[in-house]
Amino acid sequence: MFSKEVYSRRRETLLGKLRTAGESGIVLFIGNAEAPAQYRDNCYKWRQDSSWLYYFGLDEPRYAAVLDIESGREVIYADDVDIDDIIWMGPQPSVQSLAESVGVAHTAPYGKVDEDVAAARKAGRKVHYLAPSRYFNTLRLMELIGRARVDLGVSRPLTEAVISMRLVKEDIEIEALDAACALGYEMHSVARDSIVPGIVEQDIVGKMEGVALSKGWGVSFPTILTQHGETLHNHIHDKVIEPGKLMVIDAGVEANSHYASDFTRTYPTSGKFSGKQKDVYEIVLASHELAFSLTRPGITYREVHLAAARRTLEGLSALGIVRGDLDEMVALGIAGLFQPHGLGHNMGLDVHDMEDLGEDLVGYDPDQKRAKQLGLGSLRMARRLVPGHVITDEPGIYFIPALIEKFKNEGLGKDFVNYALLESYYDFGGIRIEDDVLVTPSGARRLGPKRLPATVADIEEAMRR
Repeated sequence: MFSKEVYSRRRETLLGKLRTAGESGIVLFIGNAEAPAQYRDNCYKWRQDSSWLYYFGLDEPRYAAVLDIESGREVIYADDVDIDDIIWMGPQPSVQSLAESVGVAHTAPYGKVDEDVAAARKAGRKVHYLAPSRYFNTLRLMELIGRARVDLGVSRPLTEAVISMRLVKEDIEIEALDAACALGYEMHSVARDSIVPGIVEQDIVGKMEGVALSKGWGVSFPTILTQHGETLHNHIHDKVIEPGKLMVIDAGVEANSHYASDFTRTYPTSGKFSGKQKDVYEIVLASHELAFSLTRPGITYREVHLAAARRTLEGLSALGIVRGDLDEMVALGIAGLFQPHGLGHNMGLDVHDMEDLGEDLVGYDPDQKRAKQLGLGSLRMARRLVPGHVITDEPGIYFIPALIEKFKNEGLGKDFVNYALLESYYDFGGIRIEDDVLVTPSGARRLGPKRLPATVADIEEAMRR
């Protein structure tokens, strides 16, 4: 948690943005509740709603809040523990003391939020709320606002105001992200040092996630660790490590602050890249480094994606896998055959920051539209960059037999793609390289105190040690 002044200032700024936009009424925030896994007393691991954390910081279940846009009055709604709770949980701080710790003077029992929202609605006042991501929050909103379809009443002005604030990270957030990346570095180093032919992938995942749990909240998303990197989100860890394969490890730590890291590295399971593996790896690394060099205020991340895609096609052309005019291939979306995902996404309190509020609202400027091309159409962050944006830089090359066959059978790219040569890559797998990047006033820097080995020489040396 940050100081109470941080949360008070954020809420004041939010209300100021809404007033400037000509809005009135109340802002309703609903924190998460615990969610039973099998039965009421055995719940999924607790995680608070990120927007709640951003404006209130209180990491407790069953909290709600109302902000009055006109008067500025703030109320937190929650219940103090009773003796039954104390028996199982021990003494707990009062709701009033917790509210005061984040600069909120007024509190009320949790059930009182129903009365206060109902009174606001009866008076004809607008109730602003964000899109819910949990079923509990959806049901509570249905009760509070009297709508069967809560998505129809989501406040666009509130959503845009929240996005505008959370997109640009404050210095204290950047410190938290650097710390999360330091843990991510440690977790990935443990993983790399554990790659030994003959063991099961799950053994490595256990060691990695042990770091995340012993020093942070846990992983920031389900760990991807696989010798089948052509499957982009492969969460199956039951394979025995074989020599001569490529191991893609895409994983992040969520620190106790709840800020996230997200790194990807690709390792040769034998400790050294084969000639073929090295050739493709160098192409991905060149695209990765180009993207980082282009990242600066004023450029759109869509432009960076397209430049990295062109560099990938240039490298594949040198290998004889594609042929023809590079710009024409970029325009036709040929790069999507080899990288069917975007270059990167926003990152912060969520590893895909704020995508619960709407991926296009978060990742696209008002004058931008999402493309329909494979690859470019999956770009989660396309905006014009400004200092304080935190994004991932994660190009890749994947040889996905089913996708290649689909393109070939449909005659897609037949004038540009050497499908006969591609058949020799069907057992190759995939390669991805990812760093977390902060946009600075003069360019960009990678987050974290140290960078994971990325060059062929550095990776092979690290694995040799």
